[in-house]
Amino acid sequence: MVELSGLRDAIINGDDKLTLEITQQALKEDVNPVELINKWMIPAMDEVGRRFETQEIFFPEMLIAARAMKRALEPLRPLLSASGVRPTARVVIGTVQGDLHDIGKNMVGHMLEGAGFEVHDIGIDVPAEKFIEAVKTHDAQILAISALLTTTMPEMQKILELADQSGLRDTIKIIVGGAPITQAFADEIGADGFGENAGSAVTVARALVNAQ
Repeated sequence: MVELSGLRDAIINGDDKLTLEITQQALKEDVNPVELINKWMIPAMDEVGRRFETQEIFFPEMLIAARAMKRALEPLRPLLSASGVRPTARVVIGTVQGDLHDIGKNMVGHMLEGAGFEVHDIGIDVPAEKFIEAVKTHDAQILAISALLTTTMPEMQKILELADQSGLRDTIKIIVGGAPITQAFADEIGADGFGENAGSAVTVARALVNAQ
């Protein structure tokens, strides 16, 4: 019989091959997919986030762990969808127009997915209108916006203004993040949350969902 605690350890250690093997064996033994996620996978990524916050691990280790988590989720997604299990919330994430950086965005997306969110990544260099369109298409509750250049930061304000004009501002929560972004800037443009890093972005997203 598969030892499920090994799944948590494999994710934390970034062993994507072992992570997938344990997940597949657990499914063969009829372990509930929701139990795998809630009892082992999400706590594993929470621990990864904690270690990152306390500088016990750094960005490369965090990225490897997130990729292992994503690998484990692959065989679970169709089962969760078929059983009608609902995600914590739906998230649209992307990098603003004029900005081609995606490593930080990808990390936040992986961490959110690992925390039970349904993530729709719309890529890099995304026009403000496409963010709004994606929120409508996916009926998202959270919009996560990334900018890695100071020159592209004004795009965030543009997206918030367009969300307001589109009548979506009261129905979604908007989180901003990226190297040049600060809490003061997030407050200035009226964002609902600021993710200083991938771990804190998950914490902020959870808090915003729970407050709704």
